[in-house]
Amino acid sequence: MVLRFLLFAILAFVLWRLLWSGLKGMLEGMGYQPPGGKGQSVGLVRDPVCGTFVLPSRALTSGTGANTRYFCSEKCREDYSHGHSHSHRSNTEETRKKYGE
Repeated sequence: MVLRFLLFAILAFVLWRLLWSGLKGMLEGMGYQPPGGKGQSVGLVRDPVCGTFVLPSRALTSGTGANTRYFCSEKCREDYSHGHSHSHRSNTEETRKKYGE
């Protein structure tokens, strides 16, 4: 009798977890976010010289307002300001091909 109750309790718990995880997945798929849940994702910006994605808070910048450009390094910022972005970009693409990235 006790064994039967224990097995029933375990089965009920497993079914509850399956149903809850399925319902939770459907709600998250529809865009629902529980209050106090996970935070918003962080948007990344792309370096116009080498194409690396960086966090805006950690990127080097040039310009202001709508003309703000974000850079991964001082070299990329200098290349962009001097108009030599093409040579750095081709070098980066060659490096990526060489190392299979």
